[in-house]
Amino acid sequence: MHVFVTGGTGHSGSHIIPELIAAGHEVTGLARSDTAAATLSALGAKVRRGDLRDLDGLKEAAADSDGVIHVAHRQDLLPSGGIDAVAAAELPIVLAYGEALAGTGKPLVAAGSIGSPGTGRNLGRPSTEEDPALPVGDEHKGTLRARNVVETAVIGLAERGVRSSVVRIANIAHSTADRAGFLPTLIALAKEKGFAGYPGDGTNLWNAVHIRDAASLFRLALEKGPAGRYWHAVEDGGIPVREIAEAIGNRLSLPAVSVPLDELMLPGHFGFLTNIVTQSYPTSNLITRKTLGWEPAQPGLLADLDNGHYFPSSDVPAI
Repeated sequence: MHVFVTGGTGHSGSHIIPELIAAGHEVTGLARSDTAAATLSALGAKVRRGDLRDLDGLKEAAADSDGVIHVAHRQDLLPSGGIDAVAAAELPIVLAYGEALAGTGKPLVAAGSIGSPGTGRNLGRPSTEEDPALPVGDEHKGTLRARNVVETAVIGLAERGVRSSVVRIANIAHSTADRAGFLPTLIALAKEKGFAGYPGDGTNLWNAVHIRDAASLFRLALEKGPAGRYWHAVEDGGIPVREIAEAIGNRLSLPAVSVPLDELMLPGHFGFLTNIVTQSYPTSNLITRKTLGWEPAQPGLLADLDNGHYFPSSDVPAI
């Protein structure tokens, strides 16, 4: 297949492209700069110059392809408009893909959030691939839920003859190339505060996936995923946040300490992470594995932390 990929130089995309090429696919990546173009070429992809604001260009690229993988976002909008602006800009992008691919049966696979169907506390059970993204209202402005409109739009394209699906990526997508995800943020926070904090008793559950396993799921969804479906890129489906904090603390020789569930203390410690780190996200990947034959093969989160690449030797006190 000839696959058009956006976000090909990011953490997910830079693993998705080699995964596709290794499986025999031809890849064209979107680049808005010389640096991005060079990175895409080094990954083995052809380069299409342009950016996410050029909807006509995106439609043309999608029409020229046998399928699209979309993992890019307008992150430049975050400082001024937050997640609302990012979602508002992404919605016309996926609709443009829909116009280009309508009636063709070609695949469109977009990145989604594992939290889009709600949390364990809302659902009362682990989320599954059959749980749709929750609806979005004015009361959800400024929250991650604002982006659910994008996931819903992608799934809705199945009714227009697009083999569309959404890969919901775990809270923590880890790898040797992870520089800006939740895990590096938690590690930096622990070094800044002098301890690895967790909210309350830390029994709320997060989930994780190695980015190479997530990349293989994007490929499988592209190759054989039915239309209008969600897939769960989750390997470790429920890790207590306290265990994550303890693993970080052990590696940094810092204590793991409970941060009281207080409306002042939690934001004082976790800052913008507060609303996320206090939630519980137990998740199942059973339907994904059964339907697509996806089997994660890379190290789990705690094993990957033990590998040491998240902790340069200068971060670890000498013994």
